Amino acid sequence: MKKKIKNDLKLFLIVIFAFVMGGVITLGLLKFTPIISNLVDTTGTVITKNETQVYEKSSLAPAVEKIYDATVLIQGYKNGSIASTGTGFVYKVDSKYGYLLTNQHVIKSIEKVELVMSNDKTVDAEILGGDEYLDLAVLRIPKSEVIQVANIGNSENAKIGDTVFTVGSPMGYDYRGSVTSGILSGKERMVTVSVSSSSNDWVMRVLQLDASINPGNSGGPLLNVNGEVIGICSLKLVDDQIEGMGFAIPIEYAMSHASALENKEEIKWPVLGINMLNVTDTSMLYRYGILIDKDIKEGVVVVDTTDGSGAKQAGLKKGDVITALTGKKVKDIAYLRYELYQHNAGDRVEITYMRDGKQNKVDVVLGSSE
Repeated sequence: MKKKIKNDLKLFLIVIFAFVMGGVITLGLLKFTPIISNLVDTTGTVITKNETQVYEKSSLAPAVEKIYDATVLIQGYKNGSIASTGTGFVYKVDSKYGYLLTNQHVIKSIEKVELVMSNDKTVDAEILGGDEYLDLAVLRIPKSEVIQVANIGNSENAKIGDTVFTVGSPMGYDYRGSVTSGILSGKERMVTVSVSSSSNDWVMRVLQLDASINPGNSGGPLLNVNGEVIGICSLKLVDDQIEGMGFAIPIEYAMSHASALENKEEIKWPVLGINMLNVTDTSMLYRYGILIDKDIKEGVVVVDTTDGSGAKQAGLKKGDVITALTGKKVKDIAYLRYELYQHNAGDRVEITYMRDGKQNKVDVVLGSSE
């Protein structure tokens, strides 16, 4: 069902990978709690010259050496030509293969994936699995082709203001292996993006950074000063008046799903069993003969329920306006889906909804996506 979401902001998110023809798309999600950092001191050293104290920032070179050869340029082919480029990194090896993480949008609809290693050798990679809502994909290459394996860290231990850096391939082949640095500007940022439709239908919980990232950086590692991966670069905010607002998927979230993707498992997302529209989709609601109280400004409207679904069995019906899930406010479809995907199929969740001007609550048993 087509869903339309108004966006009053002129800002928009672009997925940061380079199409050969210069195109971009929007994407993306996640959740993590900040904890005190145990990172090494990055305040630098003080050098005395002619009784004048000079501040010298510590070099990131030792940290870069721990990740540089684990990072690759990804070139996606379609109809025999390069259709997209991005970045990936080796996060593990076993007795036969090396495994790489990248963004799903880097390899989406691609027929063949080719990696350019740090030694300039070209290696064909196998796509094991990927998911649009995770915006994650796992690739595989022979172990003999692996030069280095990344050290996996923890974004929960990072503090706002910590020095971070990226290694990637902005604009593709010519600038592969570029290193940029900055600070961790924010954590648990909620960013609304588009995944399965032309409107914003998904919310990502991400890390914010001010290190320069550009088309081609997608799927590349975000690292702390120890050279440990704490995130996967995925998005940037684009506007004529904005600079230095990039976003990365926390590495814990990525690693929690990596095993399933390695095993070519399809990610099963929980579902309520409803077709829905946003409260703000007035024209579409009118087509379905649904009128919403003018005092209701936010929420998700039930258009109909699926036979046998948890929503139908719980008594939800056409015209109900869902305003919260397990006590968490639901502003629109993107936020409903985000809160829903924190649970699993079979879980019982509390739905708060409005009907005939009255607030109601009901427990719904979640089903599973096909």
